[in-house]
Amino acid sequence: MQQPRPEYPRPQFVREEWFNLNGAWEFAFDDASSGERERWYIPGGDSAEAAFTHTINVPFCFQSPLSGIGDPSIHDTVWYRKKMTLPASYLGKRVLLHFGAVDYRASVWVNGQLAMTHEGGHVPFEGDITDLLKHGENHIVVKAEDFSRDKRLPRGKQFWEDQSRMIWYTRTTGIWQTVWMEAVEATHLKRVWLTPDIDRDEIQLRIGVQGRAHGTEVSVKAVITFQGEHVTTETFQINHDLESRSIGLNDFHDHGMGRLWSPETPNLYDVEFIVFVDGVETDRVKSYFGMRKISIEHGKICLNNRPIVMKMVLDQGYFPDGILTAPTDEAIRRDVELTKAIGFNGSRKHQKVEDPRFLYWCDKLGVLVWGEMANAYDYSAQYAQRFAQEWQEAILRDYNHPCIVAWVPLNESWGVPNILIDRRQQHHAQAMYYMTKSFDEHRLVISNDGWEHMKSDLCTIHDYEWREEVLTERYSTAQNAVHSMPANRRIHVGGISYAGEPILLSEFGGISFRKSHWEGWGYSGAADEEDFLKRLTAVMRPALCSPVLQGFCYTQLTDVEQEINGLLTYDRVPKVPLEQIRAIVEGTAWTS
Repeated sequence: MQQPRPEYPRPQFVREEWFNLNGAWEFAFDDASSGERERWYIPGGDSAEAAFTHTINVPFCFQSPLSGIGDPSIHDTVWYRKKMTLPASYLGKRVLLHFGAVDYRASVWVNGQLAMTHEGGHVPFEGDITDLLKHGENHIVVKAEDFSRDKRLPRGKQFWEDQSRMIWYTRTTGIWQTVWMEAVEATHLKRVWLTPDIDRDEIQLRIGVQGRAHGTEVSVKAVITFQGEHVTTETFQINHDLESRSIGLNDFHDHGMGRLWSPETPNLYDVEFIVFVDGVETDRVKSYFGMRKISIEHGKICLNNRPIVMKMVLDQGYFPDGILTAPTDEAIRRDVELTKAIGFNGSRKHQKVEDPRFLYWCDKLGVLVWGEMANAYDYSAQYAQRFAQEWQEAILRDYNHPCIVAWVPLNESWGVPNILIDRRQQHHAQAMYYMTKSFDEHRLVISNDGWEHMKSDLCTIHDYEWREEVLTERYSTAQNAVHSMPANRRIHVGGISYAGEPILLSEFGGISFRKSHWEGWGYSGAADEEDFLKRLTAVMRPALCSPVLQGFCYTQLTDVEQEINGLLTYDRVPKVPLEQIRAIVEGTAWTS
């Protein structure tokens, strides 16, 4: 079996030597939740040997065809087991075991000893397993627990009922992103946060170094290049576990634009960090950054201090054969390329903390992204605790990506269904806005996308009206827009009122058109290609011609299972020629 997803899983923090653990793992269902009691994590135990009767193709979840199992029914506790021999080059170093994402709660044993636990189904975790390893064969065992019917679990579009229906889809349980190892010296780079400042022509660094020993001199050298050309090299002492520095780029400027990042010019600087202890190199990490700024100036959304119209498409990141996991890196890149090919400059990644490889390709190819959390559906104190922790981890993971210009913790009051009248839920949405700002003050934050906003940087509205004349009137003035009450929902709650924020139509369209074997559902139906194009024009023209809208997000890029309102089928086949869609998205279909 060819190893799936062989590409480096963490493209913004790259070490050359790493060990991919994707591929065949032993697998077991544990519907009786007896595995831990029977100690399935112990190598060679009789009960474990009897339990691990399946083989699964990691990183694909057991519900997906690519896993080799393809069972969509509910199994909330599953186990994985892998035998591996440590590469010789890892001996004498610290060995880190990484999981890209395990949905929802994970416990990991190495050679029968508990190595780490983690809760949160969409974010990575790691552990130093050096002291648990031995020469020769080693055993890694993972127990994954999901809670399929718990509506207070951050789950995104994973349905809590047995069969997919309407806008909810097949669940993902267990490992669904790459599992891998790397070896590091005792003193190594832990994390780097990169913040561009285009107004000062500087890149601001926050550098975390792990394992500084007392009495040693630790320094980090940062080498910055652009398209192979040396820009600058800076070396500085590390006196604390977290150090901050600003590096001037001394860039040239072409009417102020220079080498800035944008969808039209996705310029990226490469940076290499080299750690030295008493003058001896101990670590080397490659990364990149984009010099770009997202802001609101005089009521206008600006990219790099210039007004921009956000022309986005909703992208849910599901695949027919892998569900939440793309079958290949090429499939991820193709989705980004298709987004640009049909005229959009942005992607609202919906109800999914996406694989970092998607963000990498948006960085490389030039697509704006709204980073969104996978929501729950009901509120409780436990939900709020779960949600806040995982959302923080998502922000920290993706902070460096220049493509991300906005954060969306909540969508359509999911997880806060009574936000209109419940002060706790209003406080939660408000808290998520300010907490997000406390982690990242440089991006826009939308507290509750679609309606029932608390404090937000943008006024975003979801509206699936399909009649052109109604949309034209509704978005003819700001007052009409903010009092429109789509889906009979208020745009603001909790004493918040419209204060001049940029207005965007952040979900609209949703025209269903069946062009594959999937039976489907959508917001308004097209009979044939001609009708589809007519309906697409009817919703897109008011969005483009509105004097108050500063952007939009069309629903959606692809069909997903039974939801057939994509511009492409679930298999990524355009429903009408790409150039016809692009002409409508760009407004040339009726102006040329």
